[in-house]
Amino acid sequence: MIFRQLFEQDSSTYTYLLACERTGECVLIDPVIDTVERDLRLLQALGLTLTYTLETHMHADHLTGARKLREYTGSKIAVPALDRLSCADIGVAEGRPFPVGDLVLEPLFTPGHTSTHHAYLFNNGMQPVLFSGDALLIEACGRTDFQSGDPQALYRSIHSRFFNLPDETLVYPAHDYEGRQLSTIGQEKNRNPRLGNGKSLEDFVAIMNNMNLPYPRKIDFAVPGNMACGQCPDNVPEQYRGPCEITALPRDLQRVAKVGDQG
Repeated sequence: MIFRQLFEQDSSTYTYLLACERTGECVLIDPVIDTVERDLRLLQALGLTLTYTLETHMHADHLTGARKLREYTGSKIAVPALDRLSCADIGVAEGRPFPVGDLVLEPLFTPGHTSTHHAYLFNNGMQPVLFSGDALLIEACGRTDFQSGDPQALYRSIHSRFFNLPDETLVYPAHDYEGRQLSTIGQEKNRNPRLGNGKSLEDFVAIMNNMNLPYPRKIDFAVPGNMACGQCPDNVPEQYRGPCEITALPRDLQRVAKVGDQG
């Protein structure tokens, strides 16, 4: 197995690369349009073929790199089937394992941050690994005040799907805003100020309903763009439009695109 945790600064988004060493196939979980060239360079350096991009949910804070990566590499776009996106190639759902070469991800339906949110559980042969998306963050959780959010649903998802996992399960979230990289289920059960130490549903709902967070600055173009798998809508502000262009790759990256087109 090959694993990399990658970070996009503007939206504090983690993208995860998971690859099968035997076949060279790999998946990028929650890719960002701004970092497509970085991701292609990593694929080239590691000698990998991008087989899939995989989303946890429809993001409101960035545009996905899925469509752009598909244009360059021929990778397939995988999203939760409940989103019913005509632009996607594969719909994932709980109970349907998602293979990447010899590796297998288990989708977990975890609504609350959004109504179709999925996390992905992976057994690496040593300890379970949870790619928790925006549902469970490090000593925090995703917002529930927009985009079909529901604090009661999120509480149930975390307690019934995540907190029942072994305490040693590694938690890799889709975001962190304080420079942290991972947690564990045991740590979140003990230390998460919104959910840990037996916090009641009523207490959690009160916390989430009184956060008074600012309106997401990219939501008005990110959500419709992500419903088109990362195609930039007309209302993307000029300062964010640069990554929208699908231009000829630099010569040193053309090989990785050609390899992907054969897959």
